Amino acid sequence: MSKKIGIIAGSLRKASFSKKIAAAVVDMAPGGFDFEIINIADLPVYNQDFDDEGDVPEAYTIFREKMATIDGVIFITPEYNRSVPGVLKNAIDVGSRPYGKSIWSGKPAAIFSNSPGNLAAFGANHHLRQSLVFLDMPIMQQPEVYLAKIGESIDEEDKLKEGKTREFLQTAVNAYVNLFKKAEVTG
Repeated sequence: MSKKIGIIAGSLRKASFSKKIAAAVVDMAPGGFDFEIINIADLPVYNQDFDDEGDVPEAYTIFREKMATIDGVIFITPEYNRSVPGVLKNAIDVGSRPYGKSIWSGKPAAIFSNSPGNLAAFGANHHLRQSLVFLDMPIMQQPEVYLAKIGESIDEEDKLKEGKTREFLQTAVNAYVNLFKKAEVTG
């Protein structure tokens, strides 16, 4: 049976670089792995009252049930104001609640950050890493994935161009799969 890896893009923008990278990464899945993009656009802002009062939005339930079937996660994120985009942090919060029922715990994770500028979303990458450590997710350490000037690696058809960035992403996907396999053996 294939291992299911969720790909979560931390941007809602139609022309999002993170979504374009996610589409490319889905096609890099090796045999025995099924990569799937997980939509986070419909999640209302997390409010604990929903869980406490038994009035959980349907979008939360759909997301939580979907993530319960996922074996690991690759987060692909831009950076907003030197940190994680609110929509991605919200998805993490929705999945981590109610307390004691986190859908994240033990799922191997990787963070691929990107930016049209030079810094490649370094701040978002590391802020996201802090949350994932707290959520008990084994995180890929190497290679660190910071994709600078990502717009230069996207073609006119919104696809990731052949070349160094694509090759590096494939190397990162392979490293993530190796981490996943090690976590599976030791988990």
